[in-house]
Amino acid sequence: MKAKNYAIVSVVLSTLLMCVVDGIWQPPYLYKSIIKIGLFLLLPMLYFLLYRGKAVHLKKLFSFRGRDGLIALVLGVGVFTVVLGVYFLLGDYIDLSGIRDSLTGGTGVTAENFIYVAVYISFVNSLLEEFFFRGFAFLTLKKEAGRRFAYLFSAAAFALYHVGMTGGWFNIWIYLLAMAGLAIGGCIFNFLNERSESIYPSWIVHMFANFAINTVGLILFGIL
Repeated sequence: MKAKNYAIVSVVLSTLLMCVVDGIWQPPYLYKSIIKIGLFLLLPMLYFLLYRGKAVHLKKLFSFRGRDGLIALVLGVGVFTVVLGVYFLLGDYIDLSGIRDSLTGGTGVTAENFIYVAVYISFVNSLLEEFFFRGFAFLTLKKEAGRRFAYLFSAAAFALYHVGMTGGWFNIWIYLLAMAGLAIGGCIFNFLNERSESIYPSWIVHMFANFAINTVGLILFGIL
């Protein structure tokens, strides 16, 4: 199989399988995380093993440039502020209890273990997603399939990946708006990483977005 086809098929199948896991099977969070690591980490690493000419590119994905990191840090703080600002401004008009109940009933996330889950989501899960969607589905695939295709494909896959886990959280219009926002966010993350060919800029912003979302979660669970 050609390198481009392997990458495309791996991303599509992994994204669809995670939709099934999140939206239909809904196993405990630990099992779901193990499955995600297998799909989002091992399949890309197999790609770099099979197509050894990409190994140099793999190293670039984890290179770090101070200026890019500083820009990402500023953007991350901005995202954190906006997300929390929207929550505090509109929280009285949005019923988020369904999200809490979905987490508790579907994946076994509770007030007792939420802090541990939040730490994992913020640092480990965000890095795993950035490696898969930006490092593998964008930066690597851009070299094989072209810039425009990689931008659109990785952003669409990133939005699709969230379909299973967020199903039933909102009404259809807010749901569609959220999916469009995720796709646009995926393109922005791609842009942040494109110059440095590293996943660190988008990872920093992703972490701060998760910090904000997890802060809301701490409030929903009555921890804060």
